[in-house]
Amino acid sequence: MAELPIDSESTRSGTEPSPAGRRRSPVTREAVLRSALEIIDRDGVDGMSMRRLADAVGRDPMVIYRHVSNKAAVLDGVAEIVFEQLSVDAGAPDWRSQLRVVARDFRRLALDHPNVVPLLVTRPLATPLGLRSQAVLRPLEDMLALLTRAGFSGADALHVYRAFFGFLFGHVLNELQEVVENPEETDGVLRLGLYRLPISEFPLLRELAPVLDAYDGTAELERGLDILLTGLAANLSNSGPHRG
Repeated sequence: MAELPIDSESTRSGTEPSPAGRRRSPVTREAVLRSALEIIDRDGVDGMSMRRLADAVGRDPMVIYRHVSNKAAVLDGVAEIVFEQLSVDAGAPDWRSQLRVVARDFRRLALDHPNVVPLLVTRPLATPLGLRSQAVLRPLEDMLALLTRAGFSGADALHVYRAFFGFLFGHVLNELQEVVENPEETDGVLRLGLYRLPISEFPLLRELAPVLDAYDGTAELERGLDILLTGLAANLSNSGPHRG
């Protein structure tokens, strides 16, 4: 039986004929990154390799390399498609209320994709600002627009952005990576392993064991936002009148 011819143009574009001669749907960068996100969600960043990604997409690895040059590019792309889900309403009338919405949305994304959070924190920093994707830069641009419309100077708006996302990154990393030593214990000192600390040297930490053990991510986020936003509004009040 004669072999079916392979169309060279379809191979170059990532569209390959199936064994029966039917063409499979073309491979796109977005499809590759979505598959990478699924692998990372399931197995973590260390579980994502170019070979596993090719297997997930159902293509030869060389097809994958036409869309992403290496693993670093894949990780950048995964951070990008998660950031695409975060939006800032630059026209919102109340800047503080809008930042609360953004914070809650960011926490939701972090809880949906906990293995991606370290990428959200680190991958953009590995690329010069002007070379980052528009999806990564869009929240920055829209937040600057929101804050300058509210009366902040451009420099102060940038300070707010940095303080705000610094708080968010720290919050979600703390919430997602907190480890309990003895989950079956009901006493906070035992659950958190604080019994290992000499009480004479760490009396306050030991005393706060019940509070530490009763950590509530939602409540902690809101409490932190109360402190952060109140402080930002007060400390930056000399930049001009702020609406909201």
